[in-house]
Amino acid sequence: MVAEPEEPDEAPEDRKPQSDEARSAFVPPVGVEPREPVEDEPHSTTSEFALPSGLAPEPPPAPEQEGSAFATPSTYSAKTSPPAFTPAYGIPLVRMAEDAPWQDRMRTMLRLPLADRPVPEAARKTDEAGPPVARVFDLTLRIGELLLAGGEGAEDVEAAMFAICRSYGLDRCEPTVTFTLLSITYQPSLVDDPVTANRTVRRRGTDYTRLAAVYQLLADIADPEHDVPPEEAYRRLAEIRRNRHPYPGWFLTVAAGVLAGAASVLLGGGPTVFFVAALGAMLGDRLAWLCAGQGLPEFYQFLVAAMPPAAMGVALTLLHADLRPSAVITGGLFALIPGRALVAAVQDGLTGFYITASARLLEVGYFFVAIVVGVLSVLYLAVQVGAPLNPEGVLRPVERPVVQILASMVLCATFAILLQQSRSTVLFATLNGGVAWVIYASIAVTAGGSAVVSTAVAAGLVGLFGQLIARYHHTSSLPYVTAAIGPLLPGSAMYFGVLAIAQNNLDQGFTSLAKAAALALAIAIGVNLGGELARMFMQAPGAAAARRAAKRTRGF
Repeated sequence: MVAEPEEPDEAPEDRKPQSDEARSAFVPPVGVEPREPVEDEPHSTTSEFALPSGLAPEPPPAPEQEGSAFATPSTYSAKTSPPAFTPAYGIPLVRMAEDAPWQDRMRTMLRLPLADRPVPEAARKTDEAGPPVARVFDLTLRIGELLLAGGEGAEDVEAAMFAICRSYGLDRCEPTVTFTLLSITYQPSLVDDPVTANRTVRRRGTDYTRLAAVYQLLADIADPEHDVPPEEAYRRLAEIRRNRHPYPGWFLTVAAGVLAGAASVLLGGGPTVFFVAALGAMLGDRLAWLCAGQGLPEFYQFLVAAMPPAAMGVALTLLHADLRPSAVITGGLFALIPGRALVAAVQDGLTGFYITASARLLEVGYFFVAIVVGVLSVLYLAVQVGAPLNPEGVLRPVERPVVQILASMVLCATFAILLQQSRSTVLFATLNGGVAWVIYASIAVTAGGSAVVSTAVAAGLVGLFGQLIARYHHTSSLPYVTAAIGPLLPGSAMYFGVLAIAQNNLDQGFTSLAKAAALALAIAIGVNLGGELARMFMQAPGAAAARRAAKRTRGF
């Protein structure tokens, strides 16, 4: 066997050094002899983590009980603890005048995110434990249901619900209001489970007397000087629900007729037109009551109620009377035009409650379709018998200042009665509506200005005066504002627009609808702006700097 030739040794500088992984940190350096272990030593190790001799090891800790990472610490107290979260830019300072209305104080808190709200004050209730959360939620949702069903705006309902919860010590709560659903969520701290409750609004009814009583209850609950326990609040709420309407049914029917007659006079009609329009409106109101008693939806109630005024206009045409059938039809339908719901929808849109605003606009659309279907059904029958009808004609303006001012005040008074207002608020609503019509006519008719601008200015004054008197009486502004904007509602413009489209006059119809939309937007913006001005006037001098905490942040 031939031996393989040996390779020559490499030079020391050419040899590849060993990898660090091949060495040990405990190998003695070159030139140091390793230490021999001694048999008598108790520990013979070279580890640097060995326990030195003479030290006893610590006993192992007791095993911890298995629990949740979100469990409340044993030293935590929800009553005396600081805020669970502090924003990076600090806790905002919100100072409100002590005599400021509770609506403004609660609206200021609601417009802040939950994490940015200031440190809550100590609960004012004498009972340290406080009422149960479920009981407070039930009371809050019941009161919110009455407010929403009575026509209050979504933001005002949220402010009322937040005021009730805050008064009973539930500060970390979030109310949510939509068109038919009320919801509220409460979370005591970041480590506790949230509690949520909701309630559905099934029925709606306009009763401003009941609404004023609910606001009085809210004022007492939110007042620090009053101690209203939940039992007392439940008792007063039951009394409010049992209260009868201030006006009987027959009186409401007469009020609807007088309202229609006043609207026809406002549009240029005379005494005969007044009585014919009133008769048609009263017949329509009775038919609507009959349909409501049979459980028919509101769509069919509006459809049936729109037929008698149109029939009255057809009768005047067939009799060849030198009257104004358009004034009769429009005046008779004026009590049916859902102008209040239209203005409320626009206001909800302005305040950022777009779901509620969209639902209310859809409801208004259904009501208008019902009115048009009822009127066109009668007109179709009139055409078959040869009646020369022209109900879509534009009404000629008539300048009768004294008569129109009186008609506008009568319209506001009867509108207030239909809204079931208390007798103490009818007078102010009537005067407020008369002033609104004077301002509108002065700008639009006498000065020849824009109808939209004059409507916005008049509605702004209505909102300003209404909010001021409502703050003075600590009640809702709806009884002082809704009836007063009656003469400004775009009822005739919307009726003629929808009717023209139904008769295939698209250009005229869309033009009239655009004008009606502009007028409704002007009314809503004017009322909303007047209310904001009233809140500014009611502020204390030192609270102006803190108002920035009340601004809305809708994505900006």
